[in-house]
Amino acid sequence: MFPIPTLTLNAYSIAQLISTLVNFYEMLILIYILLSWFPIREGSLVYDIGMVLQSLCEPFLGFFRRFIPPVGGLDFSPVIAVIALNLVSQLVIGIIM
Repeated sequence: MFPIPTLTLNAYSIAQLISTLVNFYEMLILIYILLSWFPIREGSLVYDIGMVLQSLCEPFLGFFRRFIPPVGGLDFSPVIAVIALNLVSQLVIGIIM
């Protein structure tokens, strides 16, 4: 019989997974914010991508928008949200390692 491979997760691989997921989510937030700067025609592929990004990013960003009002028409809540995301991920990685 062939041996059945087992999945072993050590602290380093879990930390790498967390870091990769956080980086991916940061990229989604960045793309979502950049798309919000341009007019997008409803029914286009870019509109559909924007709607998916909105459903993924807006719940997280909305939490910070409740506490951080726009200043001079600029919304700084995504910056604070990404900083908070990084701090929490570093804290979790520090606890794991």
